[in-house]
Amino acid sequence: MRMLILPLAAITALFVAADASAQTYDPRYPVCMHVYTPGGGFGGGGGDYFDCSFTSLPQCRATASGRSASCDVNPYYAFDQPPQQPRRRHKKVQ
Repeated sequence: MRMLILPLAAITALFVAADASAQTYDPRYPVCMHVYTPGGGFGGGGGDYFDCSFTSLPQCRATASGRSASCDVNPYYAFDQPPQQPRRRHKKVQ
């Protein structure tokens, strides 16, 4: 019985300790702002993040001005695809 509990406890510990981060880049926008935040200290906190909600480099640079941030081209932006139109919602026929 002890031999079965040990591997299960180890596997559970691996799943609990795994980092569950969301997708960093939003493929719908061509420009991302990389924001650098102070890290460490007592209680943790900090950590860099990406804000991919910009349509041009000048727009991103204006937002990043005065902050600890830089603007880059989104490596996951689909340049060859036309912009997607919002999906139409069909009315329910009764």
